[in-house]
Amino acid sequence: MMLSLLVASACFNQEGRGTMIGAAGDALWNNGAVCGKKFTVTCTGARNAVPNPCTGKSVTIMIVDHCPGCPSTIDLSLEAFTTIAKKEAGIINIDYKQV
Repeated sequence: MMLSLLVASACFNQEGRGTMIGAAGDALWNNGAVCGKKFTVTCTGARNAVPNPCTGKSVTIMIVDHCPGCPSTIDLSLEAFTTIAKKEAGIINIDYKQV
């Protein structure tokens, strides 16, 4: 999971979907079938040198975009990311479940 800033989206173009949103990496994208689906995402640990990046919280997000070539399953908006992890972590391990 990487921290990304989302603007226009592959799923909804310029239509806003709030701030608790994310982009699906290739492994999850499935030709756009995941557009509009909601996932509960939880930080499970560090992927870099930032110690204890997780806040202990989970966040429910909607997939609004595709992140082609991203090494992560889901890239979160800043608001969603900072709910579950320290901003300076930048990239974290996650668990996620469709709701």
